[in-house]
Amino acid sequence: MASLKAIRTRIRSIKSTQKITRAMKMVAAARLRRSQEQALAARPYEHLMNEVLSGVAQRVDLEQYPLFKARDVRCVEIVAITSDRGLCGGFNGIIEKKVRKLADEARANGQEVVLRIIGKKGTEYFRRREVEIRKSYTGLLSSLKFSSAQEIATELTMLFNEGRIDKVLLVYNEFVSAVAQKAVERQLLPIVPPELPKPDAVPVDYIYEPEATAILDDLLPRYITNQMWAALIESLASENAARMTAMDAATTNATEMIDKLTIQLNRTRQAAITSELVEIVSGAEALKG
Repeated sequence: MASLKAIRTRIRSIKSTQKITRAMKMVAAARLRRSQEQALAARPYEHLMNEVLSGVAQRVDLEQYPLFKARDVRCVEIVAITSDRGLCGGFNGIIEKKVRKLADEARANGQEVVLRIIGKKGTEYFRRREVEIRKSYTGLLSSLKFSSAQEIATELTMLFNEGRIDKVLLVYNEFVSAVAQKAVERQLLPIVPPELPKPDAVPVDYIYEPEATAILDDLLPRYITNQMWAALIESLASENAARMTAMDAATTNATEMIDKLTIQLNRTRQAAITSELVEIVSGAEALKG
């Protein structure tokens, strides 16, 4: 049986850890509130962007736009969004598993796979695997800016237009709620015009000014950048939610461990007192004899 000193030391250690997990939960909750508002506010814009692109794409010849052309895939670039810090449950593991699966499927089809990793944790993980990392980003999510999404989207578009990659996939966690996130795989390039069915709507033939082709020329870079931006802010909200949930569970577990150790401490102390009383009584009886 553990000594009283060892049990007290362990209880103090767990209480110190509990203070840290409780503080981290509060910080994650505050960050979640901001990132959740940002993610939810961006969704209506994304939906309208998809609707406009779908409408314009139906009225132009997409053959003249390379970004829409599906071609024989020789090289696939996977953009994986992970976190810079740990202690967020299975947040990173889900993405890593999905990326490995996509990479294995691509190789099975004779395709080359390169990775673009956002987040320190994903970079550290895939550096130990036999996968080429074209570029990695650390600290991008801690001070997330729209210009970062624009820079990544521009570089991917350039590589696609030059024929150095034939397909781009985004893999990230989509924010569902404070306790749930969903791993999402989305094709960024070539662009697949989103389908937004409206069964009760009457088709409207718009007159565009400027022409639909000019609108599409301006819209495509915005669309790709917006898809990248949406993935980043969704992932950031998911990360904060995952960390808050993980730290809440850790705090609860610490409380349960402290309670069990306190019971063990009391039992050990009672056993020690009982043992001392037995020794005293035995000594007294020996003196009488």
